[in-house]
Amino acid sequence: MRNLTLALLAATSLMTVSAHAAPDTAPAAVRTPLAELGKDDPYIWMEEIEGQRALDWAKAQNDRTLPVLQGDARYAGLHDAALTIVNAKDRIPGVSFVAEDDLRNYWQDADHVRGVWRTTTLASYRTADPAWSTILDLDALAKAEGKNWVWKGGDCLAPESRYCLVSLSNGGKDAVVVREYDIKTKTFVAGGFELPEGKHRFDWIDKDTLIVATDWTPGEVTTSGYPYVVKLVKRGQPLSAAKEVYRGAKDDGGYGVSPYALRDHDGVVRAVFVLRPLDTFNAETHLVVGETTVKLPFPLKSSIQALVKGQLVFSVEQDWAQQGLKTGDLAAFDLAALKADPAKAKAKLILRPTARESVQGVNATRDRLVVALFENVKGAAYAYDVKDGAWSRTKLDLPANSTVSLGSASDKDDRIFVSVTGYLTPTTYWLADAATGKLDQVKAAPAKFDASTHVVEQFEATSKDGTKIPYFLVRPKNTKYDGSTPTLLYAYGGFQASMTPGYSPTMGKLWLERGGAYVVANIRGGGEFGPSWHEQGLKANRQRVYDDFFAVSEDLIARKITSPRRLGIMGGSNGGLLMGVALTQRPELYNAIVIQVPLFDMVRYSQIGAGSSWMGEYGDPQIPSDLAVIEKYSPYQNLKAGQKYPEVFIETSTKDDRVHPAHARKAAARLEALGYPVLYYENVDGGHAASANLAETARRVSLEYTYLTRKLMD
Repeated sequence: MRNLTLALLAATSLMTVSAHAAPDTAPAAVRTPLAELGKDDPYIWMEEIEGQRALDWAKAQNDRTLPVLQGDARYAGLHDAALTIVNAKDRIPGVSFVAEDDLRNYWQDADHVRGVWRTTTLASYRTADPAWSTILDLDALAKAEGKNWVWKGGDCLAPESRYCLVSLSNGGKDAVVVREYDIKTKTFVAGGFELPEGKHRFDWIDKDTLIVATDWTPGEVTTSGYPYVVKLVKRGQPLSAAKEVYRGAKDDGGYGVSPYALRDHDGVVRAVFVLRPLDTFNAETHLVVGETTVKLPFPLKSSIQALVKGQLVFSVEQDWAQQGLKTGDLAAFDLAALKADPAKAKAKLILRPTARESVQGVNATRDRLVVALFENVKGAAYAYDVKDGAWSRTKLDLPANSTVSLGSASDKDDRIFVSVTGYLTPTTYWLADAATGKLDQVKAAPAKFDASTHVVEQFEATSKDGTKIPYFLVRPKNTKYDGSTPTLLYAYGGFQASMTPGYSPTMGKLWLERGGAYVVANIRGGGEFGPSWHEQGLKANRQRVYDDFFAVSEDLIARKITSPRRLGIMGGSNGGLLMGVALTQRPELYNAIVIQVPLFDMVRYSQIGAGSSWMGEYGDPQIPSDLAVIEKYSPYQNLKAGQKYPEVFIETSTKDDRVHPAHARKAAARLEALGYPVLYYENVDGGHAASANLAETARRVSLEYTYLTRKLMD
């Protein structure tokens, strides 16, 4: 069973998010008019996502940048290595339980560039060469329909999972077309459910009913472009006949209302909810009763996680004094009692993490709750059982000092897939029995680079305010502590997203194997130590995130692992904003900066793309006190002439309808106008991932490492 609330949010956020206090508001009289924010910007025309002038500019930039990087003698070798890795057929195919003997997977390789949805049995999956049966070939579909389809998932009706709502994106956008597909006949259902392109939220109620949030009429979306009206759609009826059950407001923040049906492990609907985000992190939870809804007394920062043995498991990201719960707790309500009388239902505590722990994943088998718990950024997994309202746990004996991630769980018994990985350790895939603790390693990915030359260490840097910031260092065993090691530092620092150890074949092959060091900083704004670690970097405290990053950079230099000449940094999305701040605030620390699909113009970010949905993270530029903070760090406004900026590599995608490509475009244009050299690449497809298929992924990665090689290894 999926992590319900977070699964809905993650689909549209910069990264997975959580939620605390009521959203910021200010009287209209003291709000800065939107028209006044950035009104003198000479590059506002770049905000027209597919405007001809902007596209011509991007093409000219590509025509200048690609020959530089692809013309480097090392590019071809790096590209061939990257292409071999991403197309490798010996990768572990991640699977989802559908029925007792039915596992499904979506797969891409050189023969399936767009991908193939396929199925196998558990017995076959255990073998070295499973026998797969194709459900839907996206390459063939795209060719037949003349479309640039990118797979965005299939939501199937439990328990049979025969009928599925397939989401298809044009070029990788978040907006999708939804069409009903019959797994048995392997055809789209004639006259079946279908939604035109949009940022839909939907779920099955039964075979003939969907609950859907979408833009029912043109323009019926929030200011950030997401739906806020929920209706019931009946089979055979036009969308115009759908019956409304819930309506949010046009000025709601966040990612739009999200309806979902909560099913038990027999596929029976036990409750239907509507999540109404008020901003990035604050959301109301409503229970659907008939054709109306009842608001539940959950804190605005809480997340429904699972249903097990009638217990509704949830987490809280703020104190809930009425229930005796603290920030970061995992707890449960008896679902029947909650539905009968929400005001009187009492929660039972399941887990209270320590200051150096955080819940990173939750799933449920038929009779057990399974929790991935990180302890000082190192993973473990526990199976929980409930008897007479009391919860007990057993630790699963998985490899230590790794990242533990929960996969699909069976509805028929207590089996769950768990993956284990590390920086130098290829991923292993385990089938765990949460009831008995039995572990069976079913897959192990082969090594894709020589890890024998490197070692992993964990250090701490001291930030400006004295906070200890952990970071992982993957370095050559023969490192000379003279500052000569080419080092790539990565971080994110936002939206409660945790940066944990993971095996990256392309990074290992294209960087580590060639003598580089790799560093991941666990800075504030992330979720490595729970909601409080995130909240310490919110809004007015944003500078702490950047100070943490600079502290790690300085610590690497102080230890003489590297030097400013050999230190490069990379980050995407919110991490791309981090890169922009590093460029403008501490350029002397770095010789290379890879800025991926970034936020950059924070004064206008709420007006560009889906920006207004993130005001819970950054603040509202229309509020003068928020704007005063934002203006201090916004990279676009802080670019200046006469600085010692390194030549940066900025990359984005025209199809990114989440973080608008205008951020990257305007950054490059302003840098050039100030006289700085810039490398810029805009992929015409790819969405927020900046690549729509494996071939484009290989090209993007090889461009990045060619740039880093030129700057840090030469």
